[in-house]
Amino acid sequence: MTQSSIVSDDRHRPPSLGATPFRRYLFPPNSAAGGPRRPPSFPHHYYRPRNPPPVNRPPPPCFIVELRLGHPLRSGLTRPSLPALVASCRPQPTNSTFYASSDVVAALYFGQWDDARDAALHLWESRISGAHPFSPELASSTTPPAAKQELEERLKALFLDKIGALMDAEVVREWEVKLSEVTGEIDKVKALMRKRRTGLRVFNELNDKQKGLFSEREMIENRLMEFKSAMMCIRDHIEGNAVEETLQVFKFENGHVDWCRIHQLILRECKRLDDGLPIYACRQRILREVYNQQVMVLMGETGSGKSTQLIQFLADSGVGGCGSIVCTQPRKIAAISLAERVRDESVGCYAGNPVVCDLTFSSSQLLKSKVIYMTDHCLLQHYMCDESLSGISCIIIDEAHERSLSTDLLLAVIKGLLCRRPNVRLIIMSATADADQLSEYFYGCAIFRVLGRNFPVDIRYVPPSSAMDNSTGVVASYVADVLRMASEIHGREQEGTILAFLTSQMEVEWACENFEASSAVVLPLHGKLTCEEQFRVFQDYPGKRKVIFSTNLAETSLTIPGVKYVIDSGWVKESKFEPGTGMNVLKVCRISQSSASQRAGRAGRTEPGRCYRLYAESDFVSMPLSQEPEILRVHLGIAVLRILALGIYDLQEFDFVDTPSDKAIDMAIRNLLQLGAVTVIDHTYELTDVGRYLVKVGAEPRLGKLIYSCFRHDLGREGVVLAAVMANASSIFCRVGSDTDKLKSDCLKLQFCHRDGDLFTLLSVYKEWESVPREKRNPWCWENSINAKSMRRCQETVKEFEDCLRRELNITVPSLWHWDPYKPNKLDCLLKKIMLSCLAENVAMYSGCDKLGYEVALTGQHIQLHPSCSLLSFGQKPRWVVFGEIISLSIPYLVCVTAFDFDFLSTLCPPPLFDFDKIETRKLQSRVITGYGSILLRRFCGKSNCSLQFLISHVREVCMDERVTVQVNADQNEVSVFASSQDMKKVFTLVSNSLECEKKWLLNECVEKCLYHGPGISAPMALFGAGAEIRHLELDKNFLTVDVCHPNVDSIDDKELRVFLEKHAQGSICGVHKFTGSLPDGDDKDRWGRITFATPEAAKRAAQMKEVEFGDAMLKLHPSRSFLGSDNKFYSFPAVKAKVYWPRRESRGVGIVKCDFRDVPTLVFQFSNLAIGGQYTHCDVNQNCKGSVMIRGLAKELSEAEILFELRRATNRRILDFFLLRGKFAENPPINACEEALLREITPFMPKNNPRASHFSVQVLPPDPKDTFMRALITFDGRLHLEAAKALEQMEGKVLPGFLPWQKIRCQQLFQTSLSCPAPVYYVIKEHLEDLLASFKEIEGAECHSDRTSNGCFRVRISANATRTVAEMRRPVEELMRGKTVDHPSLSPAVAQILLSRDGLPLLKSLQRETGTWILFDRQILKPRVFGSSEKIAVAEEKLITALVNLHESKQLEIQLRGRDLPPDLMKEVVKKFGPNLDGLKEKVPGAEICLNARRHIILMKGNKDMKEKAEEVIFDLAKSIGASSETPDDALVAAEDCCPICFCEVEDGYRLEGCSHRFCRACLVEQCESAIRNLDSFPVCCAHEVCGAPLLITDLRSLLSAEKLDELFRASLGAFVASSGGLYRFCPSPDCPSVYRVTGPGILPELFLCGACYAETCTRCHLEYHPYVSCERYREYKEDPDLSLKQWCSGKEHVKECPYCGYTIEKVDGCNHIECKCGRHLCWVCLKIFKTSEDCYDHLRAIHMTTFDFI
Repeated sequence: MTQSSIVSDDRHRPPSLGATPFRRYLFPPNSAAGGPRRPPSFPHHYYRPRNPPPVNRPPPPCFIVELRLGHPLRSGLTRPSLPALVASCRPQPTNSTFYASSDVVAALYFGQWDDARDAALHLWESRISGAHPFSPELASSTTPPAAKQELEERLKALFLDKIGALMDAEVVREWEVKLSEVTGEIDKVKALMRKRRTGLRVFNELNDKQKGLFSEREMIENRLMEFKSAMMCIRDHIEGNAVEETLQVFKFENGHVDWCRIHQLILRECKRLDDGLPIYACRQRILREVYNQQVMVLMGETGSGKSTQLIQFLADSGVGGCGSIVCTQPRKIAAISLAERVRDESVGCYAGNPVVCDLTFSSSQLLKSKVIYMTDHCLLQHYMCDESLSGISCIIIDEAHERSLSTDLLLAVIKGLLCRRPNVRLIIMSATADADQLSEYFYGCAIFRVLGRNFPVDIRYVPPSSAMDNSTGVVASYVADVLRMASEIHGREQEGTILAFLTSQMEVEWACENFEASSAVVLPLHGKLTCEEQFRVFQDYPGKRKVIFSTNLAETSLTIPGVKYVIDSGWVKESKFEPGTGMNVLKVCRISQSSASQRAGRAGRTEPGRCYRLYAESDFVSMPLSQEPEILRVHLGIAVLRILALGIYDLQEFDFVDTPSDKAIDMAIRNLLQLGAVTVIDHTYELTDVGRYLVKVGAEPRLGKLIYSCFRHDLGREGVVLAAVMANASSIFCRVGSDTDKLKSDCLKLQFCHRDGDLFTLLSVYKEWESVPREKRNPWCWENSINAKSMRRCQETVKEFEDCLRRELNITVPSLWHWDPYKPNKLDCLLKKIMLSCLAENVAMYSGCDKLGYEVALTGQHIQLHPSCSLLSFGQKPRWVVFGEIISLSIPYLVCVTAFDFDFLSTLCPPPLFDFDKIETRKLQSRVITGYGSILLRRFCGKSNCSLQFLISHVREVCMDERVTVQVNADQNEVSVFASSQDMKKVFTLVSNSLECEKKWLLNECVEKCLYHGPGISAPMALFGAGAEIRHLELDKNFLTVDVCHPNVDSIDDKELRVFLEKHAQGSICGVHKFTGSLPDGDDKDRWGRITFATPEAAKRAAQMKEVEFGDAMLKLHPSRSFLGSDNKFYSFPAVKAKVYWPRRESRGVGIVKCDFRDVPTLVFQFSNLAIGGQYTHCDVNQNCKGSVMIRGLAKELSEAEILFELRRATNRRILDFFLLRGKFAENPPINACEEALLREITPFMPKNNPRASHFSVQVLPPDPKDTFMRALITFDGRLHLEAAKALEQMEGKVLPGFLPWQKIRCQQLFQTSLSCPAPVYYVIKEHLEDLLASFKEIEGAECHSDRTSNGCFRVRISANATRTVAEMRRPVEELMRGKTVDHPSLSPAVAQILLSRDGLPLLKSLQRETGTWILFDRQILKPRVFGSSEKIAVAEEKLITALVNLHESKQLEIQLRGRDLPPDLMKEVVKKFGPNLDGLKEKVPGAEICLNARRHIILMKGNKDMKEKAEEVIFDLAKSIGASSETPDDALVAAEDCCPICFCEVEDGYRLEGCSHRFCRACLVEQCESAIRNLDSFPVCCAHEVCGAPLLITDLRSLLSAEKLDELFRASLGAFVASSGGLYRFCPSPDCPSVYRVTGPGILPELFLCGACYAETCTRCHLEYHPYVSCERYREYKEDPDLSLKQWCSGKEHVKECPYCGYTIEKVDGCNHIECKCGRHLCWVCLKIFKTSEDCYDHLRAIHMTTFDFI
């Protein structure tokens, strides 16, 4: 033997002889996948050179046995060692030779015929046993014919024995055992069903199980039958038996038996039986249907094997005809993989090259292979070249449910072909298509159904609860539901991969980021991942569960092993072309039932699984059966072009499966006319030369025209590449991963961004990629954040175009590039003209306003550029652009956008369909208004920009132009107005007037401040306004606030209402409080809010309007009885409310008792002559109402409660109700008097240590005319529940002063309180709140429940029979709802207000989502408040402080890269010079952390201000070098020196005043206010800027000062107001009393001032104690000489004298002259002599004055 000269390769080194046998049933196995044929490779000493030396050649043998390998090995099999095989041969050859490059791999030489024959038989036996794959054959040149015949007979016997053995082989016995087991199960189920006590539910379950077992038994029987039938067919062929049946499983040629083919057929049949594919059991029935009918619809479930087996069945049996059998697939990858699979399975079963995959079309191509897989597009191209499809005898349209555009066109043309070629057969296959529709389309053809082999899947419908329907703000609610369900499954279910279906890459990434489980591996799966990243879902992770979040990529395109649990969100993102707007609308919509079934089937591929559908079963029923055909969802340009190419000029006659709309067809024709592909001749559309060119290219018409035009201008390479990258534009750049990864991707993309737009950018990317060596392309893509798979797809598309152009048009695409992205030249303009000519309908003009974006020329729509557009990387927007398409996500976007010059439009031929000169004149002009503060601008915009939108709507209506708009940048204190040149003046005036009106309102804004907080709501108040001045002091208890009610509160425009009320009330409004959240108890749902007027006269005029028409309903106004108190402050403690009431109408002495009608006689008897209140009653049956008794003779002063008490004592029968009949209304005291009376009754029971404390408040509710009772609401401090209970107990049954005797007070025995919170707060505290309310149920006598109000808030109502219980229950609920105010030294107002900025809102939402809390920014105190559980609040507080401080520091170190003075391409130049990561800039500014945010055009730094200044200097130098203004840098680069007008230093922690926009240091303004507190002559507090003097507005004071400091400033301002009033006002004389009263002027009688704070009584003229009936002058004299009045009184009165001992004045009216003084002395009235005793005095009178009496 000689050595071969073939070089050996390790990959082809032969295995050892002890390789695993081919099959356990003595036959070689088969594999699912195929592979390329590999050349044999053996050790060197077994090979011989091609020209061996003659001395080494063995002598010629007599008989030669050749070992042949007539077909490639099946995948997974290896070739055994030839020397070992030869060594095992019996008998042994005399010599052997091995070959390396021939079908004959070895030759065995024998000297005797018997030895050669026995060796051949031995080798056949060893092949059948699986030892090797070679075919032993006797060389014909050395073997006599008789010997060959003998060998054939021996082989026939060998194969027949083996076939007979297979009929009873182990694999057959296994299926027979399984068949008997299934039969036994059926018997058991039947026995259970026959039991009498079987319930209906169990019976139905058993019945379903029985049906499944019947099906399984039938399938096993059919499989065995098919296997035996195939073996018998082979046996008949071997034996040469004549076959009577015309339809056989295998078709053999008569005569010679091909033993190799026989063996391969047997092997394949054994494998089919072992695999048990469902379609195998239906083989003969399917063949019979195909044989008998020309068309058939085959519905086979996923996994049935239809795509790989049916085509082999047809080829084996010959039913497919003598021509080629073509199977089409919608995608190339599917066609390739199926062809490889079938080729591998059918190795050796057919002669020649029977199975091919044909993906490219050529007009000269002949279809010669037996089995051909191709795309439906390719077969359609064949049809357009050969309308008879010569050489094809059978067509299989697979995956028909996808209904691609090519599939629908193919079905339509084949329908016509079937009439012309009756011998052609058509089979339409699908798993979920609408079979009835397809059958009806093809003349009512038969439908054959094949079951799948999926494992059972448990379908569970889990619709989200209503509480979970809320979106997080970042992703849709269904994404959060999917995440929640995945967490629940992972926590409670057994092992198994979880596959969850979402709709987009963004949702998949969000779910992966937020799924937390240490024992799971979270994997994303979407189309923009690289192959390596996608392959991770197929890998195993020992000890961990795979959780895969995927788009619908995993629905049909691939099968992931191990999936046991599927989560179906029920949503999918679909693209649909809208002919009316020209948009591709990409939106999230419901999936179809077929998609839902496909998703569920993913869980049953390898084992029984479970599918959780996150929607209701009714939702599933309402879903469409299948997805909408592509022909109804896409632009029809290519479809119409192909139809015209087929010679069908009347599109209305074309037989569509689903006919598209006329509008879609018209738009496609219009597009083809614009491209010059179609012309109109005699009202008929015909193809032009360009059109025929496009048909042969086979691409989308616009791409084909792009290639055509580029070749005309010698830019063939650029044209082909442009068409390829435009078709894959959306997936070339990768922007995935975390936010940091996405920012990095944006920076890397800047390297390629071309200032002319996206197509130039993509062209530069491809050119750069193509220049990279092949082995380095993948790393290059990774380094530059480019999708390598998309680039390879582009390359494949380029090659397809090259092949097509070469085959069909004999055009060779040059490899040389003419265009250079780095050297602008005339080719840029030429390419832009070409792009414009190909996309002439897709032209848009910049509207002049960033918010409106670009105006599409044809439709007039205003659409934004897509955020990924390359043009956005530059600082300026081009005037005119051409775009690839419009996609609509949540909002529409222009994509694949390229700029062009306006002059190019005039060069178009044919001319565009729009008047571009007219459109050019429509561009909007802009003007900027400055000088207004940020808060003013926010109020100008209103909540959620409602007021701004209202203004914009009004302006648009006035100008009759929907494009007019107004944009407000509160951070930059700018208002931008956009309008046409003719409307600009009008719009500018309207906006300026509105701003001035807002400024006036802000200047008039005041705060109602109570002078003191006393009981009740009638305390004096002051309006504290701009300049920290007192604008009005209300001491007369007049109301300033009115409540506003309107049925449609949401439809009211706040500003329109404000203007309306100011006009009708003839006064200014100084405060508005709109109810945006919860309302107090008892408030009506139509209450809009409260409005405070600057004067009581204006408020009175407003209240007098009562009801006035406003908008579409009546506006109601009435004086406000605010529960908040005058300055919008309420108690800082839990409140308890009680209701009291008293009658308004006097009793008639008649009462009605309601009872059971059967108790009426008894009650009449028992209540007659009953003594109640000292009177006897008379009782009769009430004739007017059944079941009631009338009682007369009741005392009129008795109340219902008193009478009912006596009645219940008199009977044991049940009294349902009792009420008194009352007369006319009595005149009641005024509401203020009622409140004062209640105050006096309750005050003695309250603590005396702080008489001015807010212990309680009283509110008497105004009665309606028909009300029988007056009602009052008393709100107590919850800490004083005992005092409250005692006060109410004492008030029960009491008549207040000024009331009539029968108006007795009744107190409600059930105390109530309620608390409300917005919906977001409720959802984060829901769990803890429910636990808290559950704990309250154990409290005796208490009730609590929560409900949702009409305005969307949640309210908790608490009621109990004791005030203490109510207070204790309310306190923890209130603490939970109140949240926690974040008060940290580092959170200055400037830092906290970042939450309201564009950067702060995403941060806020991110923290809320991360911590499970709700964060609210309190604009009153300028601090954030966190709601949630205490643990989550602590975490959120810490993260919030850190994040805000970091964000504040980073915002201070931002460098803008676009502005008026900066070149538009500065950012690209920065990346070009310093690199995508700005490494070069980092070297120039050491120690600083620098990153680029490409979408915002800013550089973010972490460092100090010196580093920022250094970086700004470097950037500005670069800007000057590329053309920036050299005079002064932009403010965005170098901050101007901004000096504070107070300290004359650089502003630190700046604050801009709202009234004048001047900027100060915050600390300086605070110091100015504190100085005003100390010095009363500092009011008003005004702007310290020179020539300004504008007062500090109340909103400024609120922002600058804490609540305590603001209160101090108010007290100081009040003191200054009183001091500067010229004596008109004075403070209460009591020390430190804050109360103020009005001084009585001259000529007016003095009045009593009763201080509500200290209860002191003061005269309003002399300011001394109140002195009724005494003039102020006299009282002052009396104060100076207390005895003066006595002296005046005594003067001239003889009967008035003074005691000489003590000086006490004594008046003698009558009696004797003996007087006893208060000092105890006895006086003689005549001489005033003093005596010790009365006896001495009388003795004196008798002795001296002779009498004891005076006689007149």
